[in-house]
Amino acid sequence: MRAHRNGEFASRACEATLRWGRNELSVVPEASQVDIDVMGADLGLGAPVVAFQIRNSDSDPLMTYEIFSLKGPPHLLRTIRGGNFFSAADTNLEGRNEIWTGDPGAVAGFEGLPLASFDFVPTVVLRFDKKRLIDVSSEFPSHFDRQIAELRSQLDARMLSDFKNSDGRLGSIFPLSAKELHLLETTKIKVLEIVWSYLYSGRPEEAWRELAVLWPPADFDRIRASILSARASGILTQVDGVSGPDSRPPHKGHAAIFNSVSEEATHAATNTSPGDPLSANLEDRRNPSAEKRAGDSSTVDIKPKAFFLRTLPTQGGAPVLPNSEVFLDLVIDAAGKVRLAQLVNTADKGPVGDALISASAIWKFVPAFKDGHAVASRLRLSVAPTR
Repeated sequence: MRAHRNGEFASRACEATLRWGRNELSVVPEASQVDIDVMGADLGLGAPVVAFQIRNSDSDPLMTYEIFSLKGPPHLLRTIRGGNFFSAADTNLEGRNEIWTGDPGAVAGFEGLPLASFDFVPTVVLRFDKKRLIDVSSEFPSHFDRQIAELRSQLDARMLSDFKNSDGRLGSIFPLSAKELHLLETTKIKVLEIVWSYLYSGRPEEAWRELAVLWPPADFDRIRASILSARASGILTQVDGVSGPDSRPPHKGHAAIFNSVSEEATHAATNTSPGDPLSANLEDRRNPSAEKRAGDSSTVDIKPKAFFLRTLPTQGGAPVLPNSEVFLDLVIDAAGKVRLAQLVNTADKGPVGDALISASAIWKFVPAFKDGHAVASRLRLSVAPTR
């Protein structure tokens, strides 16, 4: 990261370069934000990859996801544009990584509403299958159902009745107070988000049924056509196919989670500065209770390696740091993301333990490997003050 001069002001500018041997490849010459989402995992493109999410400017809500092969000389395999974030994960711990994102391009400015007015943009879940990018959102209905339930809880009968008696557009209705107009707009937004949740999860019949119940009847055809048109211009224009809700493999009863053990503790790389009073290492001790809970207790061939460990958040400007070594048991999926974090010792519960659990949600690892394939693994991590 470096400063970029713009007149009398300096702004943040980032770049990314891949180096191997004496060779290098400029991946991102300049951007306002560059994050590594995945390192060493296979996203279904037949090779271990490194994936970057890139924001060109601070004012641009749309990000780009660039996936580079790490097999042989690094080269670009695929670019996905238009998400508000990108995060790969093996959600069901089945060894099949998805890419979770949102579709801001389909909703920004919709009905004249700014993107910031929405609680969330429609979720899109993508997966590569035989190098084809497939929309697999319908395989995760529970995610969308939680969103729908949350939105329903924020609506009451009076709000819905007032909105349904409007013209739907809210642009040329009789004079209203600022408060009344705000309530109508809030209701309209939540109704749209409910409909999008059904539609993006592969349930169009439920989407249009909900729209018919919640939207002003005279405006139904117009808004339905507008929703379809906006969705057709979003991130889904880049997919090569769509999976059905029955595309998931048969449930195996439990996920296979391997143990990561080695003869020596391996220090994890962090994004802390040299003076930061926090260090972490990957412990080599087996955790019998965790092993018993694991779906498959065999050990990995290559253990996971951290490449991003965020320091602990602060309270009142001071870091929340442990006074002594704290142990965490982590479950790391095949995309290298932390899926579960638990404190080993109950005595560590409190502000420090809570802060560690919270921080672990965005830690990233090169995943463990078994028989040449990235796998979910269980790992014990120790965090201690730097001495």
